[in-house]
Amino acid sequence: MARVIFHVDMNSFYASVEQAYHPELKGKPIAIAGNPKERRGIIVTSSYEARAKGVYTTMIVQEALKKCPELILLPPDFQKYREASKAMFTILRSYTKLVEPVSIDEGYMDVTEVAKERHPLELAKEIQLRIYNELDLPCSIGIAPNKFLAKTASDMKKPMGITVLRKREVPEKLWPLPVIKMHGVGESTAKKLESLGIYTIGDLANAHEGLLKEAFGKIGVRLKRRANGIDSREVDPESIYETKSVGNSTTLPYDITEMKDIESTFLKLSGKVAERLEAKNLCGSTITIQIRDCHWNNHTKSKTVQNPIYLKKDLYHEAMELFSKAWDGTPIRLLGVTVSNVMDKKHLAEQLTIFNYEQFAKEEPIYEIIYEMEKKFGKGIIQKGIDVKKKSYASKTSFSKDFLEDLKEEL
Repeated sequence: MARVIFHVDMNSFYASVEQAYHPELKGKPIAIAGNPKERRGIIVTSSYEARAKGVYTTMIVQEALKKCPELILLPPDFQKYREASKAMFTILRSYTKLVEPVSIDEGYMDVTEVAKERHPLELAKEIQLRIYNELDLPCSIGIAPNKFLAKTASDMKKPMGITVLRKREVPEKLWPLPVIKMHGVGESTAKKLESLGIYTIGDLANAHEGLLKEAFGKIGVRLKRRANGIDSREVDPESIYETKSVGNSTTLPYDITEMKDIESTFLKLSGKVAERLEAKNLCGSTITIQIRDCHWNNHTKSKTVQNPIYLKKDLYHEAMELFSKAWDGTPIRLLGVTVSNVMDKKHLAEQLTIFNYEQFAKEEPIYEIIYEMEKKFGKGIIQKGIDVKKKSYASKTSFSKDFLEDLKEEL
């Protein structure tokens, strides 16, 4: 039997939660935004009434008010959004244990077993109505045989849509669309694909695999498979326990070009990332910086280091080294630092290099003593350091990822 996968996507989530708490806001253009007096004041999300007036996510507050003078601006209330998210996932888990949260407002469900007893469309309608009646929140649901098609389907009809997308319908429904419309293809990837003569999803589906592999590596092959409606990924409830990256970025109060301001910003960002890595007991081997200039152009630069890092000073050093190679002198609006390819620090195995072998040589006699004692008293009798569960006071700077901590507590 073919798999039956749902992608449940909450509609205009933050704004909808505010309207659920404050019914007088229903039917009105509202937006969740940062401080409008600062340049950091950007639209986080907006209601469909505001979107109809031209207000969209990441738009500067002042620009949004020009488009929609009657726009009602609200500060984010993350506690309310956390509670609503937990309640939504509780409903999803009442149907199957195979629920994979992706972010605070979306997740996958594998309802293959449930669908043996109930029609998937009937099941989707029930889930949608329960979320709406019990939480007063709208959602869209995509139904498909795999995660990629389910995600694509849920985007097709909003708000309160239910869309079925079968693999055999891919040539008709997806292939005519511009490649930028495909889930997983961003602006830079779309531009690169267009430079190869690939303009539509159909072009991508029929492109030569060797050409894509040469241009994008393994990702190119994966994109071609997705464009053909092929996706073998399982719905994995355990994925909430995996952290793939830790990062932090900041929009600056004004465009900067002075090196002292740049260094100060990277030092703060490195400190915040180091705090979050420490809180999760993680280290990582790939560091990426993001630069957004005054013209809203985004530039990224990455480096994979031999020995995974987690300390503020190391993060700062690598970030500045990358920055010196990436910046062209254009005034900077935003900076970011991300560490990926992360692992638990207790699994860290440092590789010997000409720079650190002396340190290992000094510790060799200690290892010999430990070896002899373990032979006598048993393995693990002596450990290098103690793994203590620390209470973290680090700020949760990546809300869309850190909300998963709440879901772990529920399980």
